[in-house]
Amino acid sequence: MGSFSAAAAESVALLRAGTRGGVGVVRLTAAAAIDTTAVDCCRSSAASELLRRCNDVCTACSRQFLTSVPTKSQTNLSGRPKTRRRVFFPATHGLSLSATSASSSDFSGLPHSVELQALGLSSVRSLPRRRCFTTAAMAPSTAAIASPPPREVSLETLGLTKAGTPLIPAIRFAASLTSPLVWVGDVLVLLVWEETIAKDESSGKFLDSELASIDDSTGGLLAEIVAEGDFKGKAGQSVFARLGKGTSGLSCKRVGVVGLGKRKSNEDLETGVAPWRTAGSVLAATAKSCNAHSAAAFLLGSGDSGWAGLSSNKSRVAAAKGLSSGLVLGCFEDTRFKSESKKLTLESLQILGIAPSAELDAAFQTSVKICDGIMLTRQLVNAPPNVLTPGAFADVAVAIATNHADVMSATILEKSDCERLGMGAFLGVAAASTLPPKFVHLKYVPPSGKPTKRLAIIGKALTFDSGGYNIKAGVGSMIELMKFDMAGAGAVLGAADAIGSLKPEGVEIHFIAAACENMVSGSGMRPGDILTASNGKTIEVNNTDAEGRLTLADALVYACNLEVDAIVDIATLTGACIVALGNDIGGMFTPHDSIADELQRAAKLAGEKLWRLPMEEAYMETIKSSVADMLNTGGRAGGSIIAALFLKEFVREGIPWAHLDVAGPVWDNKKSVGTGFAVATLVEWASTHSSGAS
Repeated sequence: MGSFSAAAAESVALLRAGTRGGVGVVRLTAAAAIDTTAVDCCRSSAASELLRRCNDVCTACSRQFLTSVPTKSQTNLSGRPKTRRRVFFPATHGLSLSATSASSSDFSGLPHSVELQALGLSSVRSLPRRRCFTTAAMAPSTAAIASPPPREVSLETLGLTKAGTPLIPAIRFAASLTSPLVWVGDVLVLLVWEETIAKDESSGKFLDSELASIDDSTGGLLAEIVAEGDFKGKAGQSVFARLGKGTSGLSCKRVGVVGLGKRKSNEDLETGVAPWRTAGSVLAATAKSCNAHSAAAFLLGSGDSGWAGLSSNKSRVAAAKGLSSGLVLGCFEDTRFKSESKKLTLESLQILGIAPSAELDAAFQTSVKICDGIMLTRQLVNAPPNVLTPGAFADVAVAIATNHADVMSATILEKSDCERLGMGAFLGVAAASTLPPKFVHLKYVPPSGKPTKRLAIIGKALTFDSGGYNIKAGVGSMIELMKFDMAGAGAVLGAADAIGSLKPEGVEIHFIAAACENMVSGSGMRPGDILTASNGKTIEVNNTDAEGRLTLADALVYACNLEVDAIVDIATLTGACIVALGNDIGGMFTPHDSIADELQRAAKLAGEKLWRLPMEEAYMETIKSSVADMLNTGGRAGGSIIAALFLKEFVREGIPWAHLDVAGPVWDNKKSVGTGFAVATLVEWASTHSSGAS
């Protein structure tokens, strides 16, 4: 059992002798608290006495103490003074008060209204001040065994789970004029449009002259495998065959035909990577299955069906970026938490039939850097919540800034910093968790010159979402998947890592995430609580499972205070958006046409899909509150729209802003892993504001 320090003993003596509101009321400091080497749980009788006298809550076991105060000139039948129970709200821990005796009039330095220090930082201006005070926070001792240490001390967390070293593909890319007939290697992929694969019905030969010529060189092998596989050239469709030595006119070990779908217009081929990325992922699957070390790809077809049809640099760059990114991401597997993992063997990809160029080399490098960001995001989303705590998330952000220290800096706001900034909405969500919240701010500054644009990218960062008191329960609640509720912020960190490597000129970018858990405990926010956001607006919580918008509210206010030129927030915000758009398309909400057009173009360049949805102002009626400025949810109808309208209340008038609801596409339901969705879109969007953008 721990013991009091001398100062603490003196304080208790004064409390025993003094009366509430008279001389002898003591302001306690950390020096008057329990020694740092002692157990500070209320199971210590001395600690219990001090806590009871101060109407406080034990930090170790959360037991709340109430005060019994003698009432003057009243006695009970036994002759003892009658007592009346004064019930005080638990005061906020962490306030440092001086250890001096004070009169009843000297309360100017104390928290007058406990409500002002309460969960959500909500204030009640019309109520009289209460004379209440608090002890300094009694932090758990390093020697204590009654209070467990914070879980985020290391990755050796609950379950003793450690993340292994991720297997990141390291693939060399190059363009080459080598013919596919003489290329020597493990896997050769022949890419074809649907139109290219057509055959003459009478002869069974391919109508495309180049395809027919290569088929003749292989002794009809291509026609044979296409017929056996019922291959039609649809996007992602493929057939492969292993070649024996000397059995064909090819020099590779394995050959396949991969469909690109219907041929796109020249404009689409210059601005989109989707068909190429799909083909790259198919090639990756085959390369992994046969432990290939080298691979090559060739666009098969005469005239516009082949490389001749991609005459512009932009279209060839798009093809190079798509094939390389599809291959890298297809090869990546997150095996950090498996006891055994298979090594990656693929080392190189050559794109045959086109001449090497500086533009293509730059495209390959850009693609790899963006893929690094996507793979980082996938790891963050895949990581279990006992490993990726808010503290661990902040550590990753700091590591990104450290890796790109020439252009990036990190600021991590602790709970006390957030309290000072009035972030009651964010802190209300975080209140139930034993893990402290972390407000993450990365700042990218271009390597040279003054930026002409300042952007903010904000991500929802719930490292686990239980739903709070509106707990996720029943079939379809997906509580077991709620580690991915930080996928928006994961995409933000992935984009930050990529941009730190790409170093676009002329643009300053702020990456922001309010990281916390949404848990259930006696200290958590309840339905009916009122929170006060950092712009002063009050929010009545009618659903604790609509927490993401609360954290984003304070993040949006923070971004606006940075005086940025545009803001994009991204969040796994509503299941309603999945119902509306499915698992492959993200919802986009914005009252600004200009930023909507920018994001649509960026998504197309990235090979991702966004769909703009309306922001019907009339729906704001559904979140009117009779006791606060607004509710945090409306009815079931139009849930995604209402969520976007809620967020709009925290964006300063005149700042272009867009909200991306990506609850569907951030998660691959078939593989049960994160996708890294939106990293590439965010990078492309930020790059369009670069002074070097074409």
